[in-house]
Amino acid sequence: MNTPARYLITAALPYANGPLHIGHIAGAYLPADIYVRYLRMQKHDAVFVCGSDEHGVAITIQAKKEGVSPKEIIDKYHEINAASFRELGIDFDIYHRTSSALHHETSSAFFRTLYDKGVFEERESEQFYDEEYKQFLADRYIIGTCPKCQNPNAYGDQCERCGTSLSPDDLIEPRSAMSGKQPVKRQTRHWYLPLDKYQGWLRSWLVDGEGRQEDWKKNVLGQCKSWIEEGLHPRAITRDLDWGVPVPVEGAEGKVLYVWLDAPIGYISATRQWAMDHQKDWTPYWQDASTKLVHFIGKDNIVFHCIIFPVLLKAHGGYILPTNVPANEFMNLEGEKMSTSRNWAVQVHQYLQDFPDQQDVLRYVLATNLPEAKDSEFTWKDFQARNNSELVAILGNFVNRVLVLTHKFAEGRIPEFNEVFSSQEYIVSYRENMRFLLEETYKPAMEQYRFREALAAAMDMVRSGNKLLTDFEPWKIFKSDPTTCLAVLRVCLDSLADISLVMHPFLPFTAGKIRSMIGLNDLFDLDSFASPELETGRDIAPAIHLFTPVEDATVQQQVDNLGRNKTVTEPEKPVYKPMIQFEDFSKLELKTGVITAAETIPKADKLLKLQVDLGSETRTIVSGIAAHFKPDSLAGQRVVVVTNLEPRKMRGVESQGMILMAEDPSGQLFFVGTGPDGLGGWNVS
Repeated sequence: MNTPARYLITAALPYANGPLHIGHIAGAYLPADIYVRYLRMQKHDAVFVCGSDEHGVAITIQAKKEGVSPKEIIDKYHEINAASFRELGIDFDIYHRTSSALHHETSSAFFRTLYDKGVFEERESEQFYDEEYKQFLADRYIIGTCPKCQNPNAYGDQCERCGTSLSPDDLIEPRSAMSGKQPVKRQTRHWYLPLDKYQGWLRSWLVDGEGRQEDWKKNVLGQCKSWIEEGLHPRAITRDLDWGVPVPVEGAEGKVLYVWLDAPIGYISATRQWAMDHQKDWTPYWQDASTKLVHFIGKDNIVFHCIIFPVLLKAHGGYILPTNVPANEFMNLEGEKMSTSRNWAVQVHQYLQDFPDQQDVLRYVLATNLPEAKDSEFTWKDFQARNNSELVAILGNFVNRVLVLTHKFAEGRIPEFNEVFSSQEYIVSYRENMRFLLEETYKPAMEQYRFREALAAAMDMVRSGNKLLTDFEPWKIFKSDPTTCLAVLRVCLDSLADISLVMHPFLPFTAGKIRSMIGLNDLFDLDSFASPELETGRDIAPAIHLFTPVEDATVQQQVDNLGRNKTVTEPEKPVYKPMIQFEDFSKLELKTGVITAAETIPKADKLLKLQVDLGSETRTIVSGIAAHFKPDSLAGQRVVVVTNLEPRKMRGVESQGMILMAEDPSGQLFFVGTGPDGLGGWNVS
């Protein structure tokens, strides 16, 4: 790919219904900020847009919880989150709002273009309605049992346990996430995006890569392939709600644009607002093929940014498609999934209060542990260890040693650059190693969104600097060889300039402090790496400690805070499904059988293909139990099968029933069977 003329970088619009936590930062915003800072260091035209997602059911629910209007909710959390981003150094060019008049105009016009082109399908249908809350339910607010893996808390659009794409009608025994009660069906009219008509195009562009300019992460492509292989279906693009962008069609009163049409268009309206504010033309950033568009998101947003939004852009015409969507997995907290509702999270604004002027410590700890390819974990002990053994003992120590020694042996001024000393084999090798780390590790890693690897390379440069000091021991040779002593200090000071460059995307506050200490302004780029640019004889700042150790008591306090917060909602209540009548149960046809064969299904890590002998016949059944049982252990296992379940294709295999399973409190699955004692239930893993 040729060097783009410009870059447009987006980060997922966070819902303005609550404060940000560190999982959000690690998932999308810190990686995006690192990448943008790297681009700007190379003098690229890069625009970084984000903003609050201020529409949808989530906002109205939060408003009802707090007893205020939706407007009060979005104003409150927009300001909290905007301040958190700003204080953490997430450097957006604009942090916009989807409640703005410009956004309403942009998204309405986008919808109307698609409507006038006949893209949408208008349908009358029955949809779930919560009688207690008196409103139709968005897919995300319908919960039930996943038909694939039996997860009892699957959402109406996707099961987060097995990743299956769902619709509310797919769920077994659906219930409202708002009232907890079984919803009813009511007739309504909506407009649908016919994703099935774009399935072939999506396959060639995304799966086959015919339209992609870069390699995408395996976890991103894997999820997209799964959706496409299972078959795409039309998706409603409007909702029955009084909060959002009104559907700009006559007779559509009381309906708004679905938030997943509304929100991605927020990237476009934010770019338009930025362009207006800076007297620029926004269209090249969205409509010129020489622009590189990159979406930074978490894995729960992959389908919307890789399938739905590209289809919308393609159907509209005139817009570029994303060059890459480097989605991250989830970051867990102290062994558990982060959850704002359970108060099991480290909120960004709270961290900034508890650790003033230590933004870069959090940025560093998160960056070293980004969930780039799989879920990662944040613990306060790891936070302490990385701060104390890496930031304090390696980076902070090197900076402090160089400044202290310069004040002691060079009167606090930058020594002259020594050509003779710099031509020595050791110093030449040292500089070559620094350049190698930059060109062969740091830059390629940054270009390919492997930020953990790039940061590790930057820290290796710091370690090299510390080793140089240790090898020469300038404090020992000043009296016998002052020339070499000063030459070593000059090389180290030059290295501080280089280190401030490579650390800038990760630790912008610290990098700025280092440059200020050695007399450099903040206008710099990677071209100046390994090129002595310090002004000989210039005074440097007194030595200070850039980082301070985190004490055990501080860590314990943070862990205790989590524990106290969690006791508000623990022990967690078990999730019970709505009560059923005997007539409902009597509809099931249950038969006992024996598994005669089991095998894995290609590209389906959680599914097993089973042959079950029912006596009168043998059936093929696909079951989501591969994470719990090995295929070669299942032959002879007695099972209970629901035999009158409608057949369903999964990964190209028709499943002709369902095997009954039970789950213990630890999450271990057991077969519901007919054992020798008549009670059944063997764990054969």
